[in-house]
Amino acid sequence: MAAAVSGVLSKDLGERVSCGKILVVGAGGIGCELIKNLVLTGFQSIHVIDLDTIDVSNLNRQFLFQKKHVGKSKAQVAKDSALRFNPDVDIIAYHDSIMKPEYGMNFFKQFTIVMNALDNR
Repeated sequence: MAAAVSGVLSKDLGERVSCGKILVVGAGGIGCELIKNLVLTGFQSIHVIDLDTIDVSNLNRQFLFQKKHVGKSKAQVAKDSALRFNPDVDIIAYHDSIMKPEYGMNFFKQFTIVMNALDNR
């Protein structure tokens, strides 16, 4: 069980958290906070998908991003930044649109939980 989980969650819940496979759709303002919280809670397998790149206007509210990240993939930079909180987490980043056909029902079925962190459809 992850160190972040021990002592905070019950043993049973801690084991389910550390074994769960999570998909976060969106790595903007909501997604940054969510990804950080998942990593610090003890989730060990997190997938993040976002089609956007970082803009200067994101920097005041999307704390995983810095000025040096402008123009880069939100999903990839969110992954890299979140790994600083816990480098042992397996985070997979997709710089892509969740609306593409390859992200159909079979894709979603592989996850324990899917979290929507989008600010639009």
